[in-house]
Amino acid sequence: QVQLVESGGGLVQPGGSLRLSCAASGRTFRSYAMGWFRQAPGKEREFVAAITWTGGRTFYVDSVKARFTISRDNAKNTVYLQMNSLKPEDTAVYYCAGDRKITSNFEIANLYDYWGQGTQVTVSS
Repeated sequence: QVQLVESGGGLVQPGGSLRLSCAASGRTFRSYAMGWFRQAPGKEREFVAAITWTGGRTFYVDSVKARFTISRDNAKNTVYLQMNSLKPEDTAVYYCAGDRKITSNFEIANLYDYWGQGTQVTVSS
C-alpha cells in the first residue's frame, strides 16, 4: 500500500513557476512508476507527465514539453513536477498517481492503482 499526498499548488501569474511535490508513504515507493495528471473544471482528467521507477525515462503530454519537468527522489519518497512558463490553460487540480506494474502506456490513468487527493493550480493575472 502506498499513500500519496500532493503539495505546492497555488495561485501564480502567467509566465510564473510552481513546483509540485508528491510525498509517498511505504517502503516500496522506489519500485513504483509515478505520474502526474490534471483535471480542469468541466474537462476529463488529462495525463501530464510520468517517470519510471528508476527515473531513467520520462514522458510528457505535448502541451507541457519544454515547460514542465518531472523528477523523483527515491531516498525522500517524493516525486516532483517543476512547472515553468505557466499559462492560464494549465489551471487545474493536479493529481499524482503511482503503480508498480506499469511498464508502458504511462499516460493511461486507469492503469494507476494509487492516487493523491489533488492540489489546485491556478494561473491568472
